[in-house]
Amino acid sequence: MSTATSALRAPAVAPLQTETPARRLWAVQEPVRRRRPKLLYGVVAVLGAFVIAGAQMVLSIMTTQGSYELSTLSSQQRELTFQQQILYDEVAGLGSPQYLAANAAALGMVIDESPSYLRLSDGALLGAGEVSYGRSSVDAIGRGVVPNALISDTPLVTAPDATIKGKPVAPVTPVEDSGVANTPPPITDGLPTPSTH
Repeated sequence: MSTATSALRAPAVAPLQTETPARRLWAVQEPVRRRRPKLLYGVVAVLGAFVIAGAQMVLSIMTTQGSYELSTLSSQQRELTFQQQILYDEVAGLGSPQYLAANAAALGMVIDESPSYLRLSDGALLGAGEVSYGRSSVDAIGRGVVPNALISDTPLVTAPDATIKGKPVAPVTPVEDSGVANTPPPITDGLPTPSTH
């Protein structure tokens, strides 16, 4: 036992290794080469970018052109609306009673103080039925109380050298003893005013 105890008591020293352990070598795999992008993909990407940029430019130009056309059409519409209003005013002036009365006076018509009427149901003539001689109490050519500015320079249809305010046509000469003694005098200098204190 003594040997057994001495063996137990003896320090356990690891034997020195004089040999170097065998190295484990293995073959390293060859690094995976990066695949170069194919030239076709790059060309397609660049062409796609140019197509998108070109399409955006074309759309921008078309939008700008459309806005210019819209602006031009809006100004034409305003001008045509203005011309329409001018023509409407001219038509309204030509249909005014003053213009119609001036044309009638240029034809030699006078306003009758006792008008006659024709009843259409039986053809009967109602009223005096006499011809009206003399001057009319309303002088529509040249001496209107309030001239119509819309037709002041428009020539009359029946007398192209006369206008509402212009050269009057020669009046019809009244016949002696016309029987129109109660006709008021024509108004030539404005509206009559009542005399007050």
